[in-house]
Amino acid sequence: MKLFKLASLRRLKNDEEGVTVVEYGIALAVALGVAATAFTPLSTEIFNTLNAAKNTMPTSTP
Repeated sequence: MKLFKLASLRRLKNDEEGVTVVEYGIALAVALGVAATAFTPLSTEIFNTLNAAKNTMPTSTP
């Protein structure tokens, strides 16, 4: 049983797949944070532009 545990620990020590997954996760989190920061003012500007366009359109009366 000890030999199996030792072999498992050696395998985990040399396995870099988990590290790669963590690195991709961190990169994705940073990219999402940058995108959210960049798109927040843009979405406000789009909302204001569409609202101004709505206000200039004539209203229809039934």
